[in-house]
Amino acid sequence: MSVLIGYLINLQFFTAIPVKKQLPMDEPFIRRAVQTFPLAGLTLGLLVSGSLYVLIEWTPLSLLVISFVVWLLTIILTGGLHLDGWMDASDAFFSYQDKEKRLEIMSDPRTGAFGVLSVIVLLSARFLFIYEIISRMNLDFYFLIILIPTLSKMVMGVLLYTIPLAKQDGLAAFFQRAAKKSSIQVYGLYLIGVLLMAFYISIPLLYMSLVMIIVACIFFLLIRRKSVIWFGGITGDVLGASVEGVELILWLTVWALPYFAMV
Repeated sequence: MSVLIGYLINLQFFTAIPVKKQLPMDEPFIRRAVQTFPLAGLTLGLLVSGSLYVLIEWTPLSLLVISFVVWLLTIILTGGLHLDGWMDASDAFFSYQDKEKRLEIMSDPRTGAFGVLSVIVLLSARFLFIYEIISRMNLDFYFLIILIPTLSKMVMGVLLYTIPLAKQDGLAAFFQRAAKKSSIQVYGLYLIGVLLMAFYISIPLLYMSLVMIIVACIFFLLIRRKSVIWFGGITGDVLGASVEGVELILWLTVWALPYFAMV
């Protein structure tokens, strides 16, 4: 039961999926929420990938229209929560100020020019990758698309417990204090499950899934190092920006895989 409550907490906090229920926010349930971060990502991935399958197989829509609908769905399902973090972190980063000033800029509810420009680039690149992927769609890609938000939420959870807090309030501080580092140990089981499922489907899919996991790990290490240098640690905005950044890199990876497979 506590696992289900933790999962529902994730849906309330990090998605636009309606969960019209007052949920307990005690430490055991927050710990379960952290443990089920990847399951919330899996839910988003299933919705995006499933919608894509329906649009391709059961509608007469053009690839461009399908790409736009899928692209829009990736925004709607999260309610733009992580995009807000991406814009705030971009404004802070491109200010080229010291850590304290960057934290102050991130806390400002106003969005600056750098935040607007950065989100335009992010969303434009995502649309490009989605359109190109759909234009040469195969069954393996449905699985890889499911992996994108699953891995990004996993990276978010590991970042939350391997980086010190940059400030002592906010969403990141709330989750870090309520749970424990041991909460993310279950992520290894998720990865094993992903690889076993990919292996059951096909060996090429297993290799592509491994590439996705390796790419996510590389960018986790990069974000972990740079977030301390740039911001002095982790904040809710930095976590949100990391989710968007990792997802963009994983969309790029899915887009690039066929080119490398043909070499």
